[in-house]
Amino acid sequence: MSESYYITTPIYYVNDVPHIGHAYTTLACDALARFKRLDGFDVKFLTGTDEHGQKVEKSAAAAGIDPQAFTDQVSQNFRDLARAMNFTNDDFIRTTEKRHHVSVQALWDRLVAADEIYLGSYAGWYAVRDEAFYTEGELTKTEAGKRIAPSGAEVEWVEEPSYFFRLSAWQDRLLELYEKHPGFILPKSRYNEVASFVKGGLQDLSVSRCSFKWGVPVPGDDRHIMYVWLDALANYITAIGHPETETGEYATYWPADVHMVGKDILRFHAVYWPAFLMAAGLEPPKRVFAHGWWTNEGQKISKSLGNVIDPFWLIEKYGLDQVRYFLLREVPFGKDGDFSHASMVHRMNGDLANDFGNLAQRVLSMIAKNCNGCVPLHGDFTDEDNQLLGAAHGLLVKVGESMDVQAFHEALETIWTVIRAANVYVDRQAPWKLKKENPERMGTVLYVLAETVRHLALLTQPFMPQSSERMLDQLSVSPEHRAFSFFGPEHALVPGTGLPKPQGVLPRYVEAEAEE
Repeated sequence: MSESYYITTPIYYVNDVPHIGHAYTTLACDALARFKRLDGFDVKFLTGTDEHGQKVEKSAAAAGIDPQAFTDQVSQNFRDLARAMNFTNDDFIRTTEKRHHVSVQALWDRLVAADEIYLGSYAGWYAVRDEAFYTEGELTKTEAGKRIAPSGAEVEWVEEPSYFFRLSAWQDRLLELYEKHPGFILPKSRYNEVASFVKGGLQDLSVSRCSFKWGVPVPGDDRHIMYVWLDALANYITAIGHPETETGEYATYWPADVHMVGKDILRFHAVYWPAFLMAAGLEPPKRVFAHGWWTNEGQKISKSLGNVIDPFWLIEKYGLDQVRYFLLREVPFGKDGDFSHASMVHRMNGDLANDFGNLAQRVLSMIAKNCNGCVPLHGDFTDEDNQLLGAAHGLLVKVGESMDVQAFHEALETIWTVIRAANVYVDRQAPWKLKKENPERMGTVLYVLAETVRHLALLTQPFMPQSSERMLDQLSVSPEHRAFSFFGPEHALVPGTGLPKPQGVLPRYVEAEAEE
């Protein structure tokens, strides 16, 4: 049986339209899911929408419609984004679904049975925008006297009856979890942030509200609505069949291999979520990876500045695979990055068109012109031939190591070292000269290059699926032979195989076309 692999995005809050941050998180998961599937894993890839809470209730009221109609409309925007970005999620979960209500209420019952929840009253600072509680020490004051959370959201004082989760009892056990599993929080720069927070002391967490009604009722006490984060986090186990845990998808896929999140919600996933799970007698996930944020031409992205980046617009302007490549290549995954038109064009024309696109196009064009449009015959390989082929054959292991720690930028740079080496090889071997001087050697050189491009196209499938597919089509690699099990010399191109007429795959971006 195939080894399982479960990867999730956070479920996106439905108070607004999708932006570049949503696209970025799900893209990272999609690339990882595609890679693991090609590598023979049984993958479960989950995304969806978080549809409860006071913020949604207020947004729906502002729009003049009931919350369910509002969430139906906004949730569809995220499904549309998944299609536009060519994401391959296996499921799309909504917290308004019946299966989720059943699951999160069962989780609540587990916590009550374990004496991890008790009834009390809450008085403290709450940010509606973040759906989060903050201590006085975490807040800053404006000149007008308003208190602001670290996220920039304004907080308000809340006093109401509340159920509490005994989070204070989990400090040592959480620190033990982090120490025993150093890869639980990535990148490493985020580990200290979380560990420091936990070492600072944990307070019991308010896990219900009774000042609004849009949410999952607390079992046995429908005056209370479950805290939106307890509700939302449970989606990861809802989607694999919880409350059934002994058989089915839960038994196959849990614990999750990676929860991919933005750095702003790391605390919920790396502190509250594992505590909830362990308190309920369930295993915590294997990893929480917190990526950075994007700026736009050096400026912080915000509605007030009018510089929110629309992923649908990006795709229309630059092309789908180009956008996918740029977002995963431009910055080390986990750090903040800046989107700029100049950087986008640089990647498109440098990495994609000049390096990879030009390599494939000129190799396939020379084969079409000089080898009767067939995979060329080859003679004995020289040391230089074997050096390039060896580098191509060795890519899968190196790229796999980077993917296993979600270092997408590093994986792509590793692939591009071979692309650049192949371009140097072309220039040194000069097959256009060999046509007259040594036709047999020309065939060998072109074969080495075609086989190198095959490996490159196989490995770029998770990142640029459409472009890679077109390259593999032009090498006459059948769809059945595109998994990573067909990587390596034992599955090499067969000389004499007919190839279709070559066509450019990664064109240059012409600035004149971009002028407004």
